[in-house]
Parts: sequence; C-alpha cells; structure tokens
Amino acid sequence: MIDDKGIFRTTIILAHAGGSGERRELPGVMVDTGSEYNWVPRGLLEDLGVEPERSDRFETADGRVLEREVGFARLYAAGRSAIAAVVFAEPRDLVLLGAHGLEGLNLRVDLGRKELVPAGPVPAAAVA
Repeated sequence: MIDDKGIFRTTIILAHAGGSGERRELPGVMVDTGSEYNWVPRGLLEDLGVEPERSDRFETADGRVLEREVGFARLYAAGRSAIAAVVFAEPRDLVLLGAHGLEGLNLRVDLGRKELVPAGPVPAAAVA
C-alpha cells in the first residue's frame, strides 16, 4: 500500500531462521529499495530468539555513520519466504524492508497495483 506521503508500505512476518516457533507480524513496514538490509526492531528479533552474527556500519542519507548488529531471520511477505539479513534496529531507527529482502523473496514493487509482486524469472547460468 502507498500511504498519504507516497511511501510504499507492506506487512511482513518474521520468524527465527530455523523456521520453528513463533511468528510475528509487522504491519506498515516501509519498502526502501535504497536500503540494502532489512531493519527490524531489536526487541522483536530478541523475542523471536534471533541472535546477532556480526556488527556492520551503515551510512545514513545525511552522512551519519551508524554501527548496528546484524543477524538472520526467516522473512515472509506477499506469500513468499526467505532467510534474510536483519539489522537490529534501535528505537529511533526506521523499520524497513530493503533491497536484499526483496531480492531474496524475488519480489518487486508494482506501483500501479500498489503491491509487492513476483519479480519474474531469476537469471541463471546457461545449461550446456
């Protein structure tokens, strides 16, 4: 859905990468193809048992550099699922579905239909 500011938002569901256990729905997530990773509130990830694997640095649009922990979770959107990198977002960070999440799910934004749709065939190496 596109909100009154013209920002595309969607609902995602998250679970532990192992796929078992609790799933949590996260409505109103901004889809941001300019962001590489998916940003999810730290508390939600911790509640699901997602653990940080590493720490990465991120540059914001205004030039600030942030350091955040990154882990992996199962991400569900538009009827698809994939294991995806998730940033442990702090309270003042945006909650985002980024480019890697969309690519892993093989989804794209269809602005005409105002929804996430399959991105089409995935490029593959030619078979001899």
